[in-house]
Amino acid sequence: MGIRKLKPVSAGSRIRSVSDFKEITKSTPEKSLLRPLSKSGGRNRLGELTVRQKGGGHKRRYRLIDFKRNKHNVPATVKAIEYDPNRSAHIALLYYKDGEKRYIIAPANLKVGQTVVAGETVEPAVGNAMPLKSIPLGTSVHNIELHPGKGGAMARSAGTYAQLVGRDGKYAILRLPSGETRLVLLTCMATVGTVSNPEHNNIILGKAGRKRWLGRRPRVRGVAMNPVDHPMGGGEGRSSGGHPRSRKGIPAKGYKTRSPKKASNRFIISKAKSKK
Repeated sequence: MGIRKLKPVSAGSRIRSVSDFKEITKSTPEKSLLRPLSKSGGRNRLGELTVRQKGGGHKRRYRLIDFKRNKHNVPATVKAIEYDPNRSAHIALLYYKDGEKRYIIAPANLKVGQTVVAGETVEPAVGNAMPLKSIPLGTSVHNIELHPGKGGAMARSAGTYAQLVGRDGKYAILRLPSGETRLVLLTCMATVGTVSNPEHNNIILGKAGRKRWLGRRPRVRGVAMNPVDHPMGGGEGRSSGGHPRSRKGIPAKGYKTRSPKKASNRFIISKAKSKK
């Protein structure tokens, strides 16, 4: 996958870049795997605005993704690599030997015509899904379950992967994309390989309208508001006021929001690395 820069024929296209979509092999989705997708516009069932900076955007239909990979020991052929407007990664259309069709998150370097399979005793090849107890140490994996049978929850976005660094009793030790190292049950399923579309984060939107196409409304800085509207508002001249905090007064930097009583805390060996 690569990135294509547009010709500077307008102000909006001057710095804009798009994906070249070279990996995409099919432009129309599988109808049997589509579902309607309604929008809330950031409002609850009473019509009250509860989430700001949401609304608008292009119409989408949801693609049913198989996060569980629970069709064991049935080989499937990759028929197409498709674009999914609901996620940053590409998706792969699988035709199983028994005739069933499913979408999965496409790993990098997965090709049309390739065969993938899920199960305990399958080969640890790209696109195959297996329990963590069957995957060799040092392997890069994605779409990892946190609870057996519940479906993949970790390392699903474009270009991400976790590394299986060890085993400890009934747990596997995983180094996650955030830098966190944690324990996950060996019976949890994971898919071998890294997620496709690794250049996604390098795309430049180029204009405000393109962000509106994605359903993201403008976000006004707190320091540009009046004191009545935001704790960081007001001040004489160009002052950016006070300690960083949200509109409701919750500190924005260095403030721990995770509950110390969370049951999953005991599975974390080392915490995520700071992005500072």
